[in-house]
Amino acid sequence: MFSRALRHILPILGLVLFLATSTEANAEKVIFTAPDAVPIPLQKPSLADLNLPVLTPDSWSIRTNLSRVFPKEPKDYASGAATWLLLDSLNEGQRYEFRVCWAAIQPTGFVMDVYDLDTVWDTPELMQSLADYAYSRQPSTDSQEDREEGERSASVLLLQIKASADYFTDDTALMRDPPPVLVDLILDPYLYNLIPRSLVPTIGFLVLVGLVAWFVARSVASKLQSIAVAGESREKKEI
Repeated sequence: MFSRALRHILPILGLVLFLATSTEANAEKVIFTAPDAVPIPLQKPSLADLNLPVLTPDSWSIRTNLSRVFPKEPKDYASGAATWLLLDSLNEGQRYEFRVCWAAIQPTGFVMDVYDLDTVWDTPELMQSLADYAYSRQPSTDSQEDREEGERSASVLLLQIKASADYFTDDTALMRDPPPVLVDLILDPYLYNLIPRSLVPTIGFLVLVGLVAWFVARSVASKLQSIAVAGESREKKEI
């Protein structure tokens, strides 16, 4: 009986996964696998000194404003304003999905890339972009505090987001300096490297609904069949 119910539910699960990936019209994502843990250098400047926004499996969401510019060429989102994030304390070998979600009333194009530390350190263009962004986030001298960080090893990645305004307006000021876009930045680990953790409650609910619907439909069909058989018996007796 359970196998028959499962055969009816599997198409529903497929539909759920399709809808979950297609209904987020204002979302961009990048999927990656966490690298092996590496020693985090303590020499100054350290990762903490960069003052980057940090996402971890335990602190997995940030709502913030991202700077954006108009692309040099139409749809040339790679020339957008760069924002950097630190993805820290990842689980080695685990699959993750990073999403940026924004409102439809703020049309924006995004390009996202994930880099390991060595790739960034060895690529002058990436180092310059990271340095420029880190400099823009440095606290004032008066408010800056020394942060002590012990030696550690961790699976970490640097993520670069480039944001470009994706609209046209006759307002010269807006074309020259588009306002920031409000976004949700989400780090979503995969369970067993199969499905994003955020989909589990939805899938569980729909599986439950599917099971209840199957048993209800089976009960209704059985009662309708009994009524039909009873009707046929009465007709035969009358004849």
